[in-house]
Amino acid sequence: MKYKNPDENGYYGAFGGAFIPEMLYPNVEELQNSYIAIIESEDFQQEYQDLLKNYVGRATPLYFAKNLSKKYNTQIYLKREDLNHTGAHKINNALGQVLLAKRLGKKRIIAETGAGQHGVATATACALLGLECIVYMGEVDIKRQAPNVARMNMLGAKVVPSTSGSKTLKDAVNEALRDWISNPVTTHYVIGSVVGPHPFPDLVARFQSIISQEIREQLYEQTGNRNPDYVIACVGGGSNAAGTFYHFVEEENVKLIAAEAGGLGIDSGKTAATTFLGTLGVLHGSKSLVMQTADGQVIEPHSISAGLDYPGIGPFHAHLFNEKRAEFFSITDEEALQSAFALTRSEGIIPALESAHALAVLDQKTFKPDEVIVICLSGRGDKDMETYLKKIQDMDQELSGQL
Repeated sequence: MKYKNPDENGYYGAFGGAFIPEMLYPNVEELQNSYIAIIESEDFQQEYQDLLKNYVGRATPLYFAKNLSKKYNTQIYLKREDLNHTGAHKINNALGQVLLAKRLGKKRIIAETGAGQHGVATATACALLGLECIVYMGEVDIKRQAPNVARMNMLGAKVVPSTSGSKTLKDAVNEALRDWISNPVTTHYVIGSVVGPHPFPDLVARFQSIISQEIREQLYEQTGNRNPDYVIACVGGGSNAAGTFYHFVEEENVKLIAAEAGGLGIDSGKTAATTFLGTLGVLHGSKSLVMQTADGQVIEPHSISAGLDYPGIGPFHAHLFNEKRAEFFSITDEEALQSAFALTRSEGIIPALESAHALAVLDQKTFKPDEVIVICLSGRGDKDMETYLKKIQDMDQELSGQL
């Protein structure tokens, strides 16, 4: 079975498609009919690859984590997407889509963001390429991701708070879609993950596939083999995971592991573990697994990580789950925090809370000493310092209470 690309209607097995208001059909159809020809053209690739190399700073290192490997008695490599310009993998897709938008004659860019990394990346691309930028962000996320909000403002983007629902990522997507419906001719919506109507899941996955392309090349340089035994990535909507899995998904000997946000626990009512709790539904323009009530009302998600605080999952990942091609783990807030501190204090790398969910798989699954594990470190932890500092204060208080 082929997993990587959707069919002509944008479906990965039972998941995908384009469920959109009539006013958006011209925009979406324009994208469907032109995106592959444009992004595969020689002039587009020349400009895009030059920016990835000389502006973003690719290729990002594939780092052998010696201390972490010793701790877990296996061979652990970290794909350092945190070292990209803007601090995460999101810039790969944002630059690609803004370049595409310019070729389509769009003058105005809108985006949604949860953790703020996609918003910063889109604002960065718009500043570089001279387009207006509006970023929708949940009111709750604006407070907990203040450093990224400041960056977006400095880059010239207008950050618009979403005040409905849980005031997080889901609600930011809703507001961005409303904007696009109101401004269909002048505006391109830079969706930040492998969600939304076709062709967005495929478009984003193609731009993020540079991650697994580089992993194969770098692993061959370091080990003589292009394929690891396992690749691990965190999944909310799932853009970094799609990019990390992309060139391995058809390789049957490579095992794929996705780490979802378990929040306070699967049965707590405060979680974002979609594959454990979700059912087939339509969310933000595509059919996938969605956390919803029996009558189809979306259940509000929860995660300590703003980038994973989403009640659905991209159709590509839903298909991998449904076909048992990928193994999914639910990682709690506390487990993610502990893994973040473990990486920081063993390797001197502070990860984003999203990436910490992927690292936490190391405590839930046993690997053999000679197995090669590649973990996507999707972003750096600067934006999460307030959360980390609060955890340190809590640990200090607990220790004081024991003395």
